[in-house]
Amino acid sequence: MSDTQKLRELPAVHEVLEQLIPSLALFPRALVVSEVRRAIDAARAEIVAGNAGGTAILARVQRALAGLERPSLRHLINATGVVLHTNLGRAALGPLSIVAGYSNLEYDVAAGRRGKRDIHTASLLERLVGAPGIAVNNNAAAVFLALHELATGGEAIVSRGELIEIGDGFRIPDIMARSGATLCEVGTTNRTRIDDYRAAINHRTRLLMRVHPSNFRISGFTARPELRELAALGRERGIPVYEDLGSGCVVDLRAFGIDEPLVSDSLSSGVDLVSFSGDKLLGGPQAGILAGRHELVARLRRNPLFRALRLDKVIYQVLENTLRNLLLERWDLVPSLAMLRLTADQIRQRALGLLARAPGLRAQVIAGESVIGGGATPQQSIPTWVIAVDCANVVEAERRLRAGDPPVVARIEDGRLIFDLRTVFSDEEELLLAALNGIALES
Repeated sequence: MSDTQKLRELPAVHEVLEQLIPSLALFPRALVVSEVRRAIDAARAEIVAGNAGGTAILARVQRALAGLERPSLRHLINATGVVLHTNLGRAALGPLSIVAGYSNLEYDVAAGRRGKRDIHTASLLERLVGAPGIAVNNNAAAVFLALHELATGGEAIVSRGELIEIGDGFRIPDIMARSGATLCEVGTTNRTRIDDYRAAINHRTRLLMRVHPSNFRISGFTARPELRELAALGRERGIPVYEDLGSGCVVDLRAFGIDEPLVSDSLSSGVDLVSFSGDKLLGGPQAGILAGRHELVARLRRNPLFRALRLDKVIYQVLENTLRNLLLERWDLVPSLAMLRLTADQIRQRALGLLARAPGLRAQVIAGESVIGGGATPQQSIPTWVIAVDCANVVEAERRLRAGDPPVVARIEDGRLIFDLRTVFSDEEELLLAALNGIALES
C-alpha cells in the first residue's frame, strides 16, 4: 500500500470517537477529542516520514488516556547503593503526613493575625546549627540570594580553586555574574593564601566567599586559609565572610567513615553566613538554607528575591519534620542518615537472608562499596555487601527490572547485576525478592 493510500485510510475524528464511547464516560469529552486528533496527527506524520505503521489510532488513544490517568512521579526501589541519588530524588523521604485542607502557613493562631511562613522551621534550625536561618527553594537559589543581597554592585573575592561547577552546568562564576556581583579571583588552582585575599581587598569589595568543593577533591601540593583566618580578616576589614557548604552536614558522621564539615563548625569558626542543601546530608526535601548572623539573615529576608524563591507549604512541612527528627536525634526517621549508619555486617545479613529465599538465582553475596552521591563527599565510600547476580543477558535483565512495578534500579558491574541493600528499605524487600525471582525464571 502506498503512502497516499495510507493517508486516505486514516479515520476521521468522529469515526474514532464512535469506538471510544466507553471511554467517554470516564474522561472529559474534550480531552478524548484532543487525544484522537493528536493520535491521527502522529500517525499522519509517521506515514509522511516513511515509517512503518501509522494506523493503530484506537490503540494510541487508549494508551494515551491510560497514561494520563497514571501519576508520572512514582515509587521505585533504589538498589544501587548510592544514598543521595540525584536522579532518584536525592535524599529518600520517609512516610509523609501532609496537612490536608487549610493550615497556619502564614497565620499566627495565638495572635489572630498574619504570621511568617519560615517560623515553622526557624526555631528548629537555630537550635540545630546555633544561628538563625531561612530557607529557599534550593541551594543554588540560596547562593544567588546571598550574592545579590551582599555583593551586588561590588566585588566578591573567591579562590580560583573554588570556582566550581556542580550538576546540570551550575557554575559559581555564572551565578555570581547573574547576581550583579563582580568576581575577583585570587590565588591559584591549587594554592591560595590569606595574603592573596588581603591584597585583593579594595573599596569595591563587598564579600569574602569560601566555596566547599563538595563534588571533587584537590590533593597534593595544595593550600588554603583556615576558616578562622578568613573570618578574622573579614572582621578586621569589616567585610562579611560567606561560605557555601553545599552538602549541609549537621550531624557528625565521622564514626561511620564520612568526613564532611559541619555547619555548626563553620559558624563557630567565625563565618558570618553559610548556605547548604536540604536534600543532601541534611536528609530532607529540596531546599536551600542560609544561616548566620542575625542582621545578615534579616537583610536576606527583606530582599524581594526571598519571596520569589520561598518554599511551598508542602516543602515546609517535610523540612520541619526532618529538622525536628535531627534535633531529637531520631536518626531512623531520617532515611538517608539511617542508611549511612548501617554497618556492613547488618547489610550482609540482610543480603544473605534475601538470597536464601531466591534459590533459583545464580548469585552470591560479595564485599562492595556504597557511595553517598548527590555531589557530596567525593572519594569517600562506605564498606557494604552486595548481591551479585549472573544473568544470561545482563543488559536485558537490568532493563526488565526498570520496567517492573515498581521499577527496580540496580547497577551493572563486571558483567553482573549488583544489588546493594543499603539503599533498599526493609519493607521493600518482598518486592525486590519478587523481582529477583523473576530474573531467576528468565535466566
